[in-house]
Amino acid sequence: MNVLKSFLVWLCFILVAILNGGLREHVLVRTLGTEWALPASGIVLSACIFLITWWLLPRVVRGCASRDGWRIGTGWALATIAFETAGGLASGSTLAELLAAYNPLTGNLWLLVVVTTLLSPVITTNKMISHRNTKIVEIRKMLAEK
Repeated sequence: MNVLKSFLVWLCFILVAILNGGLREHVLVRTLGTEWALPASGIVLSACIFLITWWLLPRVVRGCASRDGWRIGTGWALATIAFETAGGLASGSTLAELLAAYNPLTGNLWLLVVVTTLLSPVITTNKMISHRNTKIVEIRKMLAEK
């Protein structure tokens, strides 16, 4: 159930990615130039994905196990790849053009975005587990003192 609920967070990434594309085309290209706008945009989007996950995931899912973070991250990464592939093909891009986006040597940091999408839930759920375990230890100490 946590994996399904987590897709509410993933849906936020679509809006942020669209806004990031606008930022890239209307601000970053003008200020950094075409060569640097694409990698800067990838870094900005990756940071946004991590921060959104860190902030929203603990509010949407509760009681996660470590394996849930990997399940959520894998689901998000696969959904991201599928969404990007379907959207690219629908807009007329070839599969070769879409695959080229995964090569960071071209300046496109799309691979960083996908890896961030995969790992952000893992990092966040591990932090949630650590925080929960700390609270349990504190409660046990309080009960032992009484």
